[in-house]
Amino acid sequence: MFCSGCGHELTPGQAACPRCGRPIAPPIPNLDFQVQNYDGKIKALSIVWLVYGGLSLLLGAIGIAFTNAFLIGHFGPLPHGPWGDGPMGPEWFVPIIMRFAMVFIVLRSALALAAGWGLMQRAEWGRVVAIVAACFGLLRIPIGTALGIWTLVTLLGYRNATLYDQLETRM
Repeated sequence: MFCSGCGHELTPGQAACPRCGRPIAPPIPNLDFQVQNYDGKIKALSIVWLVYGGLSLLLGAIGIAFTNAFLIGHFGPLPHGPWGDGPMGPEWFVPIIMRFAMVFIVLRSALALAAGWGLMQRAEWGRVVAIVAACFGLLRIPIGTALGIWTLVTLLGYRNATLYDQLETRM
């Protein structure tokens, strides 16, 4: 057994570390089982975030390409109205909207992929990025909402933060 403050080797039964004076906490029963169980939850959560980020990027790019083709008129002439004739024609408006939408999709997907990667690496920044991604994901009903709630329930709270810190030290 070693001191959690300075790493000095301890003998059983000591009340405090002889080097730094830190009190020795009694061992938590079943801590290894709890950490292993939590590790499995984090691994599953990270895989789902990676899949969600990849699918968001793929489906978003397909949706942008389809919408761009429709608004430019590849599927036939556009009906009269704001997208047909008028001062705000598709010649300059559609490319601006499509670029904005693509940047938004890439950023959202990059955040999800970063959350998955950070959780897979058990990094502290990964936990923070996943919580931020979960908050943004709550607005994407139903899949993003479910993933956001699952992430927040798994990562928030003192017990979960302590278990996540244990994962970092055991890697």
